[in-house]
Amino acid sequence: MSTYSKEHKEYLKKQKKEKIIVIASQILIVLSFLIIWELIVKFKLVNTFLSSSPSKVLETTIGLIKDHTLFNHIWITTYETMISFLIATLVGLIVGASLWWNKIVAKIIEPYLTILNSLPKVALGPLIIIWVGASIHSIIFMALLITIFISIINIYNGFNLTEESYITLLKSLKANKFQIFFKVILPSNYQNIMNTLKVNISMSLIGM
Repeated sequence: MSTYSKEHKEYLKKQKKEKIIVIASQILIVLSFLIIWELIVKFKLVNTFLSSSPSKVLETTIGLIKDHTLFNHIWITTYETMISFLIATLVGLIVGASLWWNKIVAKIIEPYLTILNSLPKVALGPLIIIWVGASIHSIIFMALLITIFISIINIYNGFNLTEESYITLLKSLKANKFQIFFKVILPSNYQNIMNTLKVNISMSLIGM
């Protein structure tokens, strides 16, 4: 026998209906995009050399499956993405924490972080190939350039925006900076760090 009230059942039914509508709408948007893309290519409204088409993508995917190279390509891309993601996240946390720890260094470095983050990294592609070489290293380097500065800025800004009353309270209890960081700053920025990780993984994929 169900213990749910009538109102709760109605609420669950409404939630389920909303979820179905959202998923169906998302699928419809993707299908509509693919159909429109295929039609635009079919009627030669765009340069097919630059835009390709869903049917060509499918044909190439099937070809890669047949010659057993698809999963190798997927593995290489995943490996490159994870390496750049992990390095950018680790450096972001270390540098962000260091800047929060030393306000003078932060004031010196912050303008340069903003400038470096605003650089057109993709335009540096040819130079990166010359510096690092046309290999997996240049791809990872590009992904790091796109990811690392925004990671540092987001984490550092999150640390700076921590509720000041919490820090004041610990200071009144004679807590040192090390204790303040691990008892207040890090726990208070859990959500900010998670959001930064989400940004990092997407930016790493863009870098790939």
